[in-house]
Amino acid sequence: MIIANNKKAFFDYFIEEKYEAGIELKGSEVKSIKAGKVSIKESFVRIINGEIFIMGMSVVPWEYGSIYNPEERRVRKLLLHKKEIKKIHEQVKIKGYTIVPLDVHLSKGYVKVQIAIAKGKKNYDKRESIAKKDQERNLKRDLKINNR
Repeated sequence: MIIANNKKAFFDYFIEEKYEAGIELKGSEVKSIKAGKVSIKESFVRIINGEIFIMGMSVVPWEYGSIYNPEERRVRKLLLHKKEIKKIHEQVKIKGYTIVPLDVHLSKGYVKVQIAIAKGKKNYDKRESIAKKDQERNLKRDLKINNR
């Protein structure tokens, strides 16, 4: 079940390879995320000292929590195997590649984040994708009109 989605990632980047990672959460953050109070629109992923972190992910503090609620935009560690982190790190060293969070979802009751290795699109690539979407939308509209 997808809780939060990063639609802009698909518009701004060519998605190369996807990974599913767990998130190290504190206290009431899980309840808040399951309630849908999470945003990954402005978030990004970094590898620091062989560990992978998501930064800028917004988790609104749980309203029924205590005064010890964690900070809304704190840096959260992602849980991946060392081999996966090493593989991702080697691919990101190549110029033009980055790590992008795609969505936050539940998997067997656990909160997971799907990240991807992506290459940035140029403006002309974005125009092509917009034109392609418009073409598909017009085609569907024409089919719908013809079926009546």
